[in-house]
Amino acid sequence: MIPAPVRYARASDVEHALELLAEPDAKAIAGGQSLISVMKLRISRPSLVVDISRLELRDVEIRDDELHLGPLTTWGELLEAPELRRPALAAIAECASGIGDLEVRNRGTVGGSLAHADPASDMPAVLLALGATLQLRSPRGERIVPLTDFLLGPFTTALGGQELITDVAVPLPAPGSGSAYVSVEHPASGFALAGAAALIEPTKRTVAVTGV
Repeated sequence: MIPAPVRYARASDVEHALELLAEPDAKAIAGGQSLISVMKLRISRPSLVVDISRLELRDVEIRDDELHLGPLTTWGELLEAPELRRPALAAIAECASGIGDLEVRNRGTVGGSLAHADPASDMPAVLLALGATLQLRSPRGERIVPLTDFLLGPFTTALGGQELITDVAVPLPAPGSGSAYVSVEHPASGFALAGAAALIEPTKRTVAVTGV
């Protein structure tokens, strides 16, 4: 199908993006791998699409005993990040390597996956197991929300209409920890029929599932 008519604007920075998102029914778009599909089906009919793909929110960095992922970081960039080549964070790269095809991995973003909240999405389960928190920014300021409180249900999150994810933070697990992600995929769509992420630490174990 063809999307309903929609206006387009490219944001020059975060403040400009938040200003554009003040319009009722405006939607942010980064890689577009999720939003465009539902727009084609006319499940989503935004009045304005705000392109945030050029904002400086793309990085993978370890600082202050936390892994920080920029929300515009693509799956392909995660696969190349040396910061993830440690057993405690292995689930992130394992998950990214199995997402979609080459085009999706080069365009799809971490933040877009979390904001879309598809119940068959892979990365939310991984970041739940790793205890991630999100930094959300709006004209009213910033707030920190645990991912457990951000994901409210299928395609439903705590993200406000005039709010953007500006950082994803994962506390570095204790030394000696390891993580992994495995999934059984639908042969046609590639979405997880079932997936499980596990973090094994010296004193505890955490498991999160998707697609079930």
